[in-house]
Amino acid sequence: MVVTEDIGFPSWDLYELSIPCTVFGKPQPDLADPWYDLRLCSTGERQQDSSPTESGLSLRTRYGLDDLVGADTVIVPSVPDPCVDEGRPLPQELITALRHAYDAGARMVSLCTGAFALAEAGLLDGRRATAHWMHTAQLAERYPKVQVDDSVLYVDDGDVLTSAGLTAGLDLCLHLVRRDLGAHVANQLARRMVVPAHRPGGQAQFIDLSVPTTDDGSLGPVLDWARTHLDQPLTVEDLAQRAAMSPRTLYRRLQAATGTTPLQWLLNQRLGRAQSLLESTDLPIEKIGELSGLGTANNLRHHFLKQIGVSPSNYRRAFPRTTPWSASSPLESQPGGEGRQRMDRGASDPPVMPRATGPKD
Repeated sequence: MVVTEDIGFPSWDLYELSIPCTVFGKPQPDLADPWYDLRLCSTGERQQDSSPTESGLSLRTRYGLDDLVGADTVIVPSVPDPCVDEGRPLPQELITALRHAYDAGARMVSLCTGAFALAEAGLLDGRRATAHWMHTAQLAERYPKVQVDDSVLYVDDGDVLTSAGLTAGLDLCLHLVRRDLGAHVANQLARRMVVPAHRPGGQAQFIDLSVPTTDDGSLGPVLDWARTHLDQPLTVEDLAQRAAMSPRTLYRRLQAATGTTPLQWLLNQRLGRAQSLLESTDLPIEKIGELSGLGTANNLRHHFLKQIGVSPSNYRRAFPRTTPWSASSPLESQPGGEGRQRMDRGASDPPVMPRATGPKD
């Protein structure tokens, strides 16, 4: 992970910096062993005459930009505010290091304004990307070759991923864990962090939360109930009746609260249940279709191919229950194969699941 320490850290940026440290930096041997090996790589450009930062904090790290080259994944959590608001140039050595890391095969990730660094390095040219909605207009104006989408939480373009700011960065980091280690590991990690296990990247960044602040009419109980009854043929009318509101009101409140429709929300939950069952059980595909509420094996395959990009059988081979991580390609079976899951490049690269694509509400 890149640490830009030339002007210190305002408190606003500390949140994005801490997200990858929390997700990737703490070993979770009971979830996947080995875990990631996170290294903080500093730009090393501290100006002695710079004014004090808002938080009075600056960081020194053991690693420098040279260590980015050879990494499996490079994360740029943010860039200094003057580089965004005032057009101050980013350190040229940082841009060069990002290009070299990408050319060497690294997966490139930005959180919030980190997209400006990837764009400056030319890594977003011709790609769809996002950043915090407060900065997407500047990103689009400054880098016209980038297809800026200001409406989503994050964009997974395979080997280059970008996210909006603050909590959307956490969504993207958990998405990376889901890609690398599977839905079960990502869900358990999210539970430990007391955050939602999965918010699809296409969910809106800015949502007008028209749900009442009181417990009256809260969607929480009905959504929790739906998650425990995914094996049943639920409809919008069923959820509305359970919530004691009209289907139209349920539709409006759920879309306002989550940025998606009730049917799409149900489909996301069913797919998540199917992923967990594929990873953690040896149940036949037909049974998993039933338990997840996706119906027949053919229907399960249809939604898996459309939303996740692989068949259920290939997904199961990508995340075998007996090995938390396989050094082989996720679309190939290699029983017993284990590798070192690292944020810096080891003997083998981490598997990468094809990005999920789904309908846009």
